[in-house]
This record gives sequence, structure tokens and C-alpha cells, in this order.
Amino acid sequence: MRQIKHHLTEPLLMGYAAGTLPEAFNLVVATHISMCDTCRAALAEYEAVGGEVMLEAGPVDVADDALAATLAKIDGSPVQETMRPARKADSIFPGPLQDYVSGDPDTLKWRKVGGGVSQLVLKTSNDASVRLLRIPAGTAVPDHGHRGTELTLVLQGAFTDEEDRFGVGDVEVANEDLHHTPVAESGMDCICLAATDAPLRFNGLIPRIAQRFVGI
Repeated sequence: MRQIKHHLTEPLLMGYAAGTLPEAFNLVVATHISMCDTCRAALAEYEAVGGEVMLEAGPVDVADDALAATLAKIDGSPVQETMRPARKADSIFPGPLQDYVSGDPDTLKWRKVGGGVSQLVLKTSNDASVRLLRIPAGTAVPDHGHRGTELTLVLQGAFTDEEDRFGVGDVEVANEDLHHTPVAESGMDCICLAATDAPLRFNGLIPRIAQRFVGI
């Protein structure tokens, strides 16, 4: 049975409920929520509060032609039907993530970023970025700090850093105050979903050079 010890923060849950987070952060939050009963219950409470606020809000004036303009845009938009692959129940990628990733870890087109670590950047809006990281068992990610916020959700294996141990379902929320060196535990490659809203701050010369090409 999965035991999740590291959960989402209240600001992240409230932002997700209010629809104010970047798409990349939404993906990490939605994926964690699909794995975590505790955060799913907390989200339901925030959504209930938001619903009450909307019910108590006063009416807002709109233009007389607002409905007609909206319907015209709908009629003028091309309809695109996208066939999505069936979701795999035994995949390490939870439902929300399977909308962005097609395939299994061994069939994805990973790109090496140095030190044995590989990544797969997922396509989202430009206000933040999100990627899958594959860290070989026993391998350390170069020590780094943060210029903004980084959310890291473990999907397979586990890693440790100066803060704690993070296993499947755990999410680490890092900001400018955290400087760490994550190390994948032995036995199994660690696969994580990581979202950032600003570039990381690497200490080593080689990681800083590589950063220009891999976009971390």
C-alpha cells in the first residue's frame, strides 16, 4: 500500500481550485491528487468554498451582444476530434499524465542531460515548464538551487536529499530557500514529474553549460 508523506501546500491546492496555476503546475497537482486521498479531500473542500463564494457574488454587467458574440466564435471555430490512446491501468503514469505521455518509460524518447540523467519535456503553456526526469538508481542530480518554484512528484522509485526521503506519490515543493542534491535510491531508476517556473541555479560549471541546451 502506498504511503504518501509529502503533500501539496495549501496555496497550490487553492490555486488549482481557482484555476490560477500555470498548466505545468496544474499537471503536477492533478497527477498527485489522482494518487493521494488526503489532497483529493482537501481540494474538494476548497472547491466547495469557491462554489459558495460564487453563489454569494453579486451580478456582473455584460455587453448586450455578449451571448451572440460567444455563439459566433463557437460556430466559427473548427471542430477537431483527437483520438486518445486507452489509459493503461498498470502504467506508472496516472490518468492526468497519460493525456500528455503516450507510451511506457522504456519506449519514450528520453534525452540525456548529463550524469546519466534523462528528461522528456512535455508540451504545455509557456508560463512554466514540466518534464519527466529519469534518474538511474544510485545517481545524484547535480547540486542546485532555485530561482522560483519547483514541484517534483515521484512516479517510480525514490530519491533522498538534504530535506527528506521522497517515494512514489510524494511531492517536494522547492523555492529559493532550498539548495539540494537529490540522489536516486538504489534498486530502481527514479522517475519524477517536475515543473518549474524559472531556471534552476546550478553550482557546477558543466551543469551550467548544459543548462543552456536542455532548458532546465
